[in-house]
Amino acid sequence: MDGITTNPIFVGAAAAALSLLFTYAVREVAIKRGIVAKPKTDRWHKRPTAMLGGVGIMLATVTAYFAFVPTTQESLVVMGGAVLLFFVGLIDDLINIRPYQKLIGQLAGAGILVLFGLTLPLTGNALIDIWITVFWVIGITNAINLLDNMDGLAAGIAAIAAFSLSLNFASNSLTNELLLTAALIGALVGFLVYNFNPATIFMGDCGSMFIGFLLSGAVLLNQVGGRSRGIVPILAVPVLILLVPIFDTTFVTVIRKLWGRKASQGGRDHTSHRLVALGLTERNAVLMLYAFAVIAGALALFVGQIGRLRGLAMIGAFSVVLVIIGVYLSRVKVYEGEDEESAVKDKAVFAFLLDLTYKRRIFEVFLDAFLIMLAYYSAYALVVRNLESSTAWPLFLTTLPLVILLKLGAFLVMGVYRGVWRYTGLSDLVTIGKGVVLGSVISVLAILLLYRFFGFSRTVFLLDAILLFIAVAGSRIGFRLIRQVLPLPVSEDSNRVLIFGAGDGGEMVLRELNNNPQWKMAAVGFVDDDPRMANKKIHGLTVFDGAGSLTDLCRREKVSQLLISARNVPPERLREIRDACDLAEVAVKKAEIRIEPLEKI
Repeated sequence: MDGITTNPIFVGAAAAALSLLFTYAVREVAIKRGIVAKPKTDRWHKRPTAMLGGVGIMLATVTAYFAFVPTTQESLVVMGGAVLLFFVGLIDDLINIRPYQKLIGQLAGAGILVLFGLTLPLTGNALIDIWITVFWVIGITNAINLLDNMDGLAAGIAAIAAFSLSLNFASNSLTNELLLTAALIGALVGFLVYNFNPATIFMGDCGSMFIGFLLSGAVLLNQVGGRSRGIVPILAVPVLILLVPIFDTTFVTVIRKLWGRKASQGGRDHTSHRLVALGLTERNAVLMLYAFAVIAGALALFVGQIGRLRGLAMIGAFSVVLVIIGVYLSRVKVYEGEDEESAVKDKAVFAFLLDLTYKRRIFEVFLDAFLIMLAYYSAYALVVRNLESSTAWPLFLTTLPLVILLKLGAFLVMGVYRGVWRYTGLSDLVTIGKGVVLGSVISVLAILLLYRFFGFSRTVFLLDAILLFIAVAGSRIGFRLIRQVLPLPVSEDSNRVLIFGAGDGGEMVLRELNNNPQWKMAAVGFVDDDPRMANKKIHGLTVFDGAGSLTDLCRREKVSQLLISARNVPPERLREIRDACDLAEVAVKKAEIRIEPLEKI
C-alpha cells in the first residue's frame, strides 16, 4: 500500500476526488447562505456566483498532504504559511478588509518562511536574499490573486505551473516535494470541474492567496540545502514556471499606472479581457493562456538542463516575444468611450512614453541591439564547444560592443527603421537582408583591421548573419502575424458588410477594413460570380456563390452594406445587385481602388 500512496498520480487523484466533494459542499452552503459574487461593472461575470471555492481547494490539498505526503519541517512551514494566507483571504471574502491589512498578512506568511531559512540564495548576501524572497512570495501571491479574473483562468494556470514545478522536482529526485505539488494539482483539477466556463463557483481571495503562497513557497523547497545553484535554476526557472501570472500582473500594473489608475483596483483590463476584446470567446482566451503557460513551463524545464548563458539567451529571446505581445495588447481598448490619450496629456512622462509607443523607433533600436547580441552569441555557442571556458570567449566579449554599433548603423543606412511593422512584406525583408549583409561585411572588415582576424572564425560570422536575419525579420513578421491571429477589435455597433469580388481588390478592401476599426465596418464574407471561388476562404472569410439569392444571403448574414470591389462589373449585373440589395434594405457602395489621371490645371 505504501508504494501506491507515495505515487504522485495516486496522490493527485485522491486530492481531485476530495476537491470535487468539498467544492460541491461549499458551493451548496454558499448559495444557501447568500455568499455570492454579484455582477459589477468592473467584473467579468454576468450572474451571481457562489464564492469561497478556495475552502474546497485548501481542504483537499491539506487533507491529501497529511494523509499521503511524508512531512518535513520545510514543507510543514510552507503549508502552514499557505493556511495562514487562506484565512487572511477568507476574512477579506467575508468582511472585505483593506489592502494594507492583507499585505500585513502576506508579510507575516513570508516572514515565517524566512524565519525557518527558506530563502532564494541569489546574491550571497543574507539580508538582500531575505528581501528578494519576501518580494517573490508577496509578488506571486498577489499575481495569482489578480489573475483570478475569468472563469477557470487562475486555477488552470496554477495547475499548469504546479505540474511544471512537479516535473522540476522529479528531475531533481525530490519525492516529498513532488507529492506536495501533486496534491495541489489534484485539488485544482477537481475545483476546475465547477470553475471552468461557465463557472458555478469562484475561489475568492481565500483560494487565490492560498494557491499563490503555496506555489511561491514550493519553489523555495528546491533551494533547501543548496540543491539548486546558479541564477538560471534559482530564479529564471521559477519565473518561467509562473510566467503567466507574472506577465499579467506586470502588464496590468504598467498600463494602469500609465493611464493614471490605481494598480490595486479591480478592472477589466487584464490580458484575458484584452484577448476577449480582440474577438476571442472567453473559453478560447483562457485556453490560449493555458497554452502560453505550457510553453513557458516547457521552456523552464529545458533551460534548467542547459548552460547558464544558453539558458539566459533562450529566456531573452522569449522575453522579446513577450514584449511584442505586450505592445500589441496595450493598444486594445477595454473600456467603452475611454480616451486614454487625453487621460495622460497632462502627464509629461506618460505622454512621452505614449509617443514612443506609437513611433516605436527607440523600441526597435533597443530590440535590434538585443537581437544582434543574441545572434552573435548563438553563432559562437553553435561553433565553439564550452564557449565560456574557451579562448574564443574573450574575443566575443571584446568585439560585442563594436558589432552591435556597426550593425545598428548598417540598419539605419539601409532604411530598416523606415518600415511599418503591421505592413511588413517582401520588400521589407529584402531591406532587412541588405542591412544584415552590410552590417556583417563592415563588422568583419573592422575586426580584420583591428585584430587581423586572428583567432576568429569565418563560420561564426556566416551563422551570425543567418541568425540575425531570422531574428530581425521574425520580430517584424511576428507583429503582423499577431494582427492576423488577433485582429484589432471591432465595435459591437459596427456595420456588417459583404464584399462583392473575391479577387485582389476584394482582399485589399478587407485589409483596409481590418486595419481601420474606427470605420466600424466588419466584413462577414465575400460574394463572387466565379463558380470556382464558391465556398473558398480568404483570411478566414467564406466566399459565397454569386449565382445564389443575394437578397437571402444579406438577410441571413444580417448585412447592412455591400461593398463592390470588383472592376468592370457589367451594368446589367450592377442593376441586379442593386435590386437584390434594395429588397434586403442593404446599401450598395463602391470600394474600388483605382488610379485616376490628374486634370491639367
